[in-house]
Amino acid sequence: MGSTRQRKDEHQAADPAGIGVHLHYAFEAGEQRGAHLGSPLFDLLRSVRDGGSIQHAAQALGCSYRFLWGALKKWESVLNEPLIVWSRGQRARLTPFAERLLWAERRARTRMQPHIEALRADLARVLTDARDEHHQVLTVAASHGLALPLLQQLADTLAALHLDVHFQGSVDCLRALNEGQCLVAGFPVPALPGSAPTLAKALKPLFTPGQHMLIGCLRRRQGLMMRREHAGLVRLFGDLAHAQLRFVNRQVGSGTRLLADHLMHEAGFDPRQLPDDLDLTEETHVAAAAAIASGLADVGVGIEAAAHEFGLHFVPLVEEDYFLVCLKPNLGDPAVQRLCSVLGGPEWRSVLNTLPGYAPVAAPGVALEVTAALPWWPAGWAKGAQGSLVRPS
Repeated sequence: MGSTRQRKDEHQAADPAGIGVHLHYAFEAGEQRGAHLGSPLFDLLRSVRDGGSIQHAAQALGCSYRFLWGALKKWESVLNEPLIVWSRGQRARLTPFAERLLWAERRARTRMQPHIEALRADLARVLTDARDEHHQVLTVAASHGLALPLLQQLADTLAALHLDVHFQGSVDCLRALNEGQCLVAGFPVPALPGSAPTLAKALKPLFTPGQHMLIGCLRRRQGLMMRREHAGLVRLFGDLAHAQLRFVNRQVGSGTRLLADHLMHEAGFDPRQLPDDLDLTEETHVAAAAAIASGLADVGVGIEAAAHEFGLHFVPLVEEDYFLVCLKPNLGDPAVQRLCSVLGGPEWRSVLNTLPGYAPVAAPGVALEVTAALPWWPAGWAKGAQGSLVRPS
C-alpha cells in the first residue's frame, strides 16, 4: 500500500499535467505596473538568462548560490524538464524548453495585462476603502492604452479617486456608457484628413450632440510595429500589400482595428491580400507587440509605447486624440470633477512626457461639445496644429 502511494506521488511530482497554477497577492511597499506578476520560477529563469551565470542570478535575486541551485533542481523535478545548460568555465544559458516557457509566460501575461491591472486596482481599493470611507469611485470603460493605469495611480494619489477601469474596444466602451454601465468612457480619434468614413460609420451613431460631452485626455502616436529585420520592407502602410508579412490585427470594434481598416481602404488593398496562414487578433497594443516580438506575427498597428516596450521597430502613421466622454448631466458629478482636476494638473503632463509617443493635449480636463471636437459634424470649428480646438476668426 505504502509502495503504491509512493509511486503515485512520484508520478504526480514528475507529471507536468498535474501542475496547477496558484495565484497569490501581498501588500508591500512600492508599486507594480503593467502585466508583472511575481513568480519564483520565472523570476529565476529571467535572472539566469540576463546574468549569464548562477552566481550573478543569485546576486540579482538576493539569495545564495546554493539556494538558487536547489531551486533550479526543484523546478526541473516539478516540470520534468531540464531548465539550464551549464558547465564550469561557460556561461549558464536556458534550455530551449526554458526559453519557450519564458516567452509563452510573458505573452500570456501581456495578453492579460488589462485584466491584471484592473484586478490590482481593485485589490488596492481594499486598503483605500478601509482607510477612507469618503474615497470617490468612478467607473470607466476605456479603450486600452499604457497611460490609463498611470492615470489610475495619479487619481488615487492626488484626488482620493479610485478609477474602476474596464478595458474594452471603443465601440463597446461607448455602448457601455449609453447603457448606463459606466459614468465615463475613453476612446481614441485619429487625426485623419476628411471625415474618415470607416470610423464615422462605426462611432458617430453612438453620439448625440448636446447629450455627450468630451474631456481632453491625451495625444498618442499610432504606427506599424515590426521586428527590426523587417524595417526595410515597410515604410508606408501600402507596402504591406506586397511585403507578404504576417499581420496581427486587433479585435473588431477597437479603435485600432477601425484605424487599420481605414488605412487599408485608403491604401487601396484588400486584407485578403495579406498572407492567409495567420488569422491572429489581439485585444491590446501590448499583446499585439508581444505576438510580433515572439515571432507569431511580423507586423501590426499599435502605439509607439507598446513597440518601445518590446524593442520593435516603429513606423509612425498618425497621431490621435484620446478623449474621455460622459453624458452632460454627469459633468457635475464630484468624481468626474476630481478626474478633470487631475487631468488639468501638471503631474499628468509630467506622466505623459515619460511615455514614448504620448503627449499632453492643449486643454486637458476641459469639457468640449462633440460637434466641436470630432470631425464628423461641420460646426464652424477647426483643429489647430497641435490638436487644440480653435474658433475661426
